[in-house]
Amino acid sequence: MPQENTPNNIPHRVAVMDLGTNTFHLLIAEGTPDNIKAVWHQTEAVKIGEGGITKGIIQPAAFARGVKCMEQFRQQISDSGANTVRAIGTSALRNAANSQDFIDKVLQKTGIQIELITGEQEAAYIYKGIAASGCLTDENALIVDIGGGSVEFIFGNRNEILWKQSFEIGAARLMAMFHQKDPIPVQSIKEMSRYLTGTLTGLFMAAIEFKPTILVGSSGAFESFAEVIETEQGRPFNPRQTKTYDFDTDDLLGLIERIAKSNHVWRAGKRGIIPVRVDMIVSSSLLTIFIMQKLGLVDVSMSTWSLKEGVMAEMLA
Repeated sequence: MPQENTPNNIPHRVAVMDLGTNTFHLLIAEGTPDNIKAVWHQTEAVKIGEGGITKGIIQPAAFARGVKCMEQFRQQISDSGANTVRAIGTSALRNAANSQDFIDKVLQKTGIQIELITGEQEAAYIYKGIAASGCLTDENALIVDIGGGSVEFIFGNRNEILWKQSFEIGAARLMAMFHQKDPIPVQSIKEMSRYLTGTLTGLFMAAIEFKPTILVGSSGAFESFAEVIETEQGRPFNPRQTKTYDFDTDDLLGLIERIAKSNHVWRAGKRGIIPVRVDMIVSSSLLTIFIMQKLGLVDVSMSTWSLKEGVMAEMLA
């Protein structure tokens, strides 16, 4: 389909696709950068990195799921009358040896041109989405976006980005490396901690300089943490109707401890943990507590706005 299309009597409406390692997201919206009004929001568990995340290749079954999903997205975009379309490919796509084959197939089947962005560009868009949600203050925060393939760390406040870096240590990669038995053994947790300590030295040095006072989690696993906590306490929670959320530290630490000791059946039965996240939430939880402890951060909040809202804010400007 063409990237630009302006049907009669339709307001400026844009579509953004965030093509992640685990999930493909489609957000269709209109409005302004600070007042994004969602028209359609769809998430599909494509798992483009399944079976190939550590090999740097998109496996045939995942390839086919990805193309099929993009065909579905194209139809929804056409039905919605979106004027402008962008599809953003992140970690799994930018690192796969056959990513160009996938991009070419999607273009052939749908007319949608996928843009591969760098980890630095990804972090910048995540910051824009978080900032647009209104959860940042004048104090410095550490923004953490845990994807399946990569994790973006950003130091910033409501006015500016101070430092950003993307690391290829996403939940799917950590799971493949360390979570091969369930529940995850204590020894594997120790090995993961040693690995993260060696990998994230740049982050620790930056933290000394920028002194964050709060950790801001970007959607994903942090949405699951919030929904599990709220539903366990008998309160309704809908990520689609929530921009930001402040965690009670004891509740969050207690949940992370339970997840770390849990098995697949327990996690699968928890309302708030979507199927694609049932196993990867273990490594996401361990990474979260690792960062909190290493940097001495006890205040944690969450924004459901992230990369796709950051791209959309740019499109609607």
